[in-house]
Amino acid sequence: MRSKYVFHALFILFCLFAWLPNGALAAEGIKWYTYDEGMALGKNEKKTVFFYFYADWCPYCRKMEKETFQNPSVVSFINENFIAIRVNADKEKKIASNYGVIGLPTSWFLEGNGDKIGNLPGYIPPERFLSMLKKILAAPKKGDI
Repeated sequence: MRSKYVFHALFILFCLFAWLPNGALAAEGIKWYTYDEGMALGKNEKKTVFFYFYADWCPYCRKMEKETFQNPSVVSFINENFIAIRVNADKEKKIASNYGVIGLPTSWFLEGNGDKIGNLPGYIPPERFLSMLKKILAAPKKGDI
């Protein structure tokens, strides 16, 4: 009788996993930090910081989040090599202003110590974005020279 309950419990678990969306069992996506968390982590870990400035109303921001930031290669490369900070330009206007954000989406890159590397305005498709991430990471930093 007991094995019958175990069988039913295992069958229910199997069905739940089978019906979950495909992405639910995959990686959670990009690990986003708040501005304060990400800046502190970048300094502590001496990792390049990636800022993503967006707004809820922005169609190209939604496209970048749906296409570029869901691409498994982009997700894993960012999570392994960058501290990713997501900033809502409407809600955090001072931060957006400090980085001269005038159009959305905008991607900014900083050295771990906070020195600015550069920015990339607009929507960027996954393959191009991944290529740019690799170039940014491979470029010599001010502290290396």
